[in-house]
Amino acid sequence: MKFVHTDLRDAFIIEPELLEDNRGFFARTFCTREFAQHGLEASFVQCSVSFNRKKGTLRGMHYQKHPACEAKLVRVTAGAILDVIVDLRPDSPTYLKHIGVELSAQNHRALYVPKMFAHGFQTLEDNSEVFYQISEFYSPEASTGLRYNDPKLAINWPRPVTTISEKDSSWPLL
Repeated sequence: MKFVHTDLRDAFIIEPELLEDNRGFFARTFCTREFAQHGLEASFVQCSVSFNRKKGTLRGMHYQKHPACEAKLVRVTAGAILDVIVDLRPDSPTYLKHIGVELSAQNHRALYVPKMFAHGFQTLEDNSEVFYQISEFYSPEASTGLRYNDPKLAINWPRPVTTISEKDSSWPLL
């Protein structure tokens, strides 16, 4: 695996190294030892999947507060998304900065989302499926979010929003 630094402190794009032959390819997508060597969370306690019927669907911006802060490893198993993360750590040099990374079934990349980062995505194709590995158990009392269109963040979503939940469209502004 290649661990590619992003412009946000502690966030990485994980690119599998494909071993290809006439059958297709094989690739390792997670290794506890390699994640720990890069200082990343290496213990995931839950996995989740999100299926999205229509391109333009937006989910997020979600995160969990203390004491249930969670790291995530996000990849796409069908379709494509623009995955966006926002650094919410006040002591970080990249506080309130964000990046967007295209994840797709074609490029096989994953995005490592550190603790105290808001996370959301917009689907770029119909029938997109997103797979998450999560470091903490879901905690409804710690679950919260940011508004996807907060002017202070000025996230440039690639498509008009076609589908969004009422909850995600009404998170508070910063």
